[in-house]
Amino acid sequence: MTATAKDQRFWDKIAEKYSKQPISDQETYEKKLALTRKYFTPESEVFEFGCGTGSTAILHAPHVKHILATDVADNMLAVGRERAAEAGVTNVTFEHTDIESFDPQGRRFDTVLGLNIIHLCRDPLAVMQKVHSLLKPGGHFIQSTVCLKDAMPIAPFIIPFLQLIGKAPHVKFMKRADLDAMIEEAGFEVEERFRPEKKLSAEFIVARKR
Repeated sequence: MTATAKDQRFWDKIAEKYSKQPISDQETYEKKLALTRKYFTPESEVFEFGCGTGSTAILHAPHVKHILATDVADNMLAVGRERAAEAGVTNVTFEHTDIESFDPQGRRFDTVLGLNIIHLCRDPLAVMQKVHSLLKPGGHFIQSTVCLKDAMPIAPFIIPFLQLIGKAPHVKFMKRADLDAMIEEAGFEVEERFRPEKKLSAEFIVARKR
């Protein structure tokens, strides 16, 4: 269920290249930032898993009390720490862990962010159930998830080949209906969703812990 050594090696290997990639759709990205911040307060304690190089966490930092940003790739986290230091951001803490193994040590969060990561998890339902346990009563889980069976029906035939040659990570092939069913089963109620018009765009969903 947890991230494998192979997963970690893949993301560590591409960290430098990944960190240099520009945002493909800046307008959509800005809209997602704005939608997310509707659920923040200056006292918000935020947990992000699969934070990558921490770019989004750093941008959200001025709007919350603290963000614990986690990832399985040390090289990604190293970039995040460097960028946070350059930006003078002191309320983002970077930690090496996967969501499944993460030990909150009694902590609970107002918001959990899982951005472009659920479809990369080996057991998305178990991950969402873990997120549910990490949230305070009435807390929000904000995710951006690609449902490849809807967005790219040929993906289950192409991606396994790319994985075989080390050019793609583990991916879970889901439909939107599958994602919605898991959100419901994990104990969440969807409050808001946004789906950009581009074919491969992710489902951006804000769900409240019931």
